[in-house]
Amino acid sequence: MAEIFTLLPFWRGVQLTWFHLILIASLQGVTEFLPVSSSGHLALIPLLTGLRDQGLSVDVAAHAGTLAAVIVYFRHDMKRAVWGFAELARGTTATANAQLSLCLVVATVPVIIAGGFIQLVGLTHWLRDPQVIGLATLGFGLLLYWADRIGKQTKTMSDWNLRTAVIFGLWQAAALVPGASRSGVTMTAARFCGFDRRHAARLAMLMSIPVIAAASLLTLAEILHSGDGIALREAGIAAVLSFLSALVALAAMMKMLETFTYTPFVIYRVILGIGVLAFAWSGG
Repeated sequence: MAEIFTLLPFWRGVQLTWFHLILIASLQGVTEFLPVSSSGHLALIPLLTGLRDQGLSVDVAAHAGTLAAVIVYFRHDMKRAVWGFAELARGTTATANAQLSLCLVVATVPVIIAGGFIQLVGLTHWLRDPQVIGLATLGFGLLLYWADRIGKQTKTMSDWNLRTAVIFGLWQAAALVPGASRSGVTMTAARFCGFDRRHAARLAMLMSIPVIAAASLLTLAEILHSGDGIALREAGIAAVLSFLSALVALAAMMKMLETFTYTPFVIYRVILGIGVLAFAWSGG
């Protein structure tokens, strides 16, 4: 099977194996939309499999693939947001489209500030520590369970306003810790604020667009500046594969939330968090 991939022109010169890239893309595509932390799963790949660390550029490229899936799946909401940005540029804030776009901007500011601080003080490597991932997976999973149990289901996307956008943005900044789960954290915030499960997930997905887009563009600029053709090729393959797996996972999750609570995801997070902590504390 591996020989087939090496015959393809776009695969030549790739340092990561085809199995490694497919594993990364599949995990990212499936876990990005589930409240179980895609970043945490990607960071655990080298720790639990013995494969070399794929690096942040491949991780971000896989996120870019899921970003494309979000844009395709929620294309009608994206069209509204684009029209809203145009209206904001003309100084109009009263329309529903303009309010949606303004809320997306406001919700993105905290994570940009927090991300810049993390880069400035050099916490990126520390955040990929398995103990941090395990504690975040477990702790934020239990928070999601609590929010889902006590949160009302009275609000929809039309109730999203600047106040809740600020709240969601602050919660989303916490998701820079691998294991916290960006989608899980924003769904937790939405459930605490009384949004129903499907609209909580929908808002979480829309909020991912500016954050992942900014990270993807910065990473692409770094790769192009370095002139590393291998890194660019690996990133491109990871992005395409994660896009395909993400479309399937996104459709499945939105359908699932019509009848299920978030509890199955919480159970998985608790098991995974305890397992990662056991691995870390055993010196594995």
